[in-house]
Amino acid sequence: MYRIKHIFSLGVISVLTLLGNENVLAQKAAIDQQIEREEAISHFRFLASDELMGRDPARPEIDIAAKYIAEQFQRYGAKPLDQAGDFFQPVPFRYSAPPKKGELRFGNQTLTHGEDLLVLDGPDIQGSFDLVVAGYGMESDYAGKDVAGKMVVVRVGQPNRLSPSDLFASGREKLALAKEKGAAGIIEMYNVPTTPWSLLVNYLNKPQLTLDYDPDGSDAIPYIWVKDLSGELIQQISDRPDRVEAQVSGKQNRKITGKNVIAYIEGTDADLKNEYIMLSAHYDHLGVGKPNAAGDSIYNGARDNAVGTVAVINAAKFFAQHPPKRSILLCAWTAEEKGLLGSGYFANNPLLPLHQIVYNLNIDNAGYNDTSIVTVVGLGRTSVDPLIEAAVSEFGLRAIPDPSPEQGLYDRSDNVNFARQGIPAPTFSLGFTAFDDKIAQHYHQVSDQVDNFDLDYAMLYWKSYLLSAQKIANEPSQPKWKAGDKYEEAAKALYKLD
Repeated sequence: MYRIKHIFSLGVISVLTLLGNENVLAQKAAIDQQIEREEAISHFRFLASDELMGRDPARPEIDIAAKYIAEQFQRYGAKPLDQAGDFFQPVPFRYSAPPKKGELRFGNQTLTHGEDLLVLDGPDIQGSFDLVVAGYGMESDYAGKDVAGKMVVVRVGQPNRLSPSDLFASGREKLALAKEKGAAGIIEMYNVPTTPWSLLVNYLNKPQLTLDYDPDGSDAIPYIWVKDLSGELIQQISDRPDRVEAQVSGKQNRKITGKNVIAYIEGTDADLKNEYIMLSAHYDHLGVGKPNAAGDSIYNGARDNAVGTVAVINAAKFFAQHPPKRSILLCAWTAEEKGLLGSGYFANNPLLPLHQIVYNLNIDNAGYNDTSIVTVVGLGRTSVDPLIEAAVSEFGLRAIPDPSPEQGLYDRSDNVNFARQGIPAPTFSLGFTAFDDKIAQHYHQVSDQVDNFDLDYAMLYWKSYLLSAQKIANEPSQPKWKAGDKYEEAAKALYKLD
């Protein structure tokens, strides 16, 4: 009797294994059939074409890209969220170009824009202003201080928030708060040793795009960074409050409305369809710059990140015909290159409750130097990592974790805006084993074009992304951070976990 039961059990296991293997093969076959090479590459070529002028979120061509993505979503059968009414989430921006002249004079010391200060935002100003030192410029730092009509002087960033993205995010918060308090302007004293001042001048002394936190209001107050690596100047002002003579002229500011492109595909399971797997990529890039030796000035951004945008378009096509148990949320973000702005706006102004988004499989890229792998920035941090590894292997690739953690890539892409909220969120990237010269050859260069992209690898990359998403969307258990991850506590609060 025991032998009969044992044989029966082995038979059941064999059948289940066979069915499981057949299911995997069927999923792969469906993706192979659905994602047609010529069609996918045509999306790729269009989004990285010269006609879109590098998809700069401050240029009008970005609206053509947004319209194209929305049309593909609709064409393939994805639907707009009821909360939006269409496929777009408007994102309010402020465009701010450097002044022709910018000077601050503290006593006998004169600081000049582009050398030891940067005028980041606000209108032209001329005059003499009282100075008030207010710590890091947070609400508690204003206690007992009258700053109306005065220049507020604060330290850059916040304690334990000193990455570049943190500096910009906290700076926007401080600017809004200083304006609310009636300040004439805000001066942040820059003393972060990890990012050289010369690099900031090179990056910031050009037109900037930021979120507009008061889209219906008046212009922002002046927002200025001052080089103070030793902390001597802020200490001097704190010890002996004085006035500052300010002259800023030729500043350009205007309001722009950007667009996140959002759609969804409803899941098939009566319960799990209320949970969403977010598939996301930013569709903007750097626009137009100075011509190179060959006369090319357009940053086409094939790797960064037209290839990722095509992956999300492919997902619309595939999942509309093969919906998984969970619902799929398709998101193409604007203004990632300007500081993760589009995704950050959605994270703070979601079109559906964030606790319904249980996972974000983001795509962003600098390039590739190994076409046998996919690099998943954040691999090893969530419960569904084995599903990604299995999906990638089905297409003959291997998934590896971030090989260059010193680059801080996890915190430099849109996924981090959702990780901070508690949503498990890795970034599915082209294969790289190091952030080396081969990556730098095309990263943020005009040479980043479809013509020098390995299109056979692109097809494997796109398909392995879809199978990864399908496996996660069908997984019975909700994806979770690994125990002890720095975002685990945020997840517990978001999902009300024990």
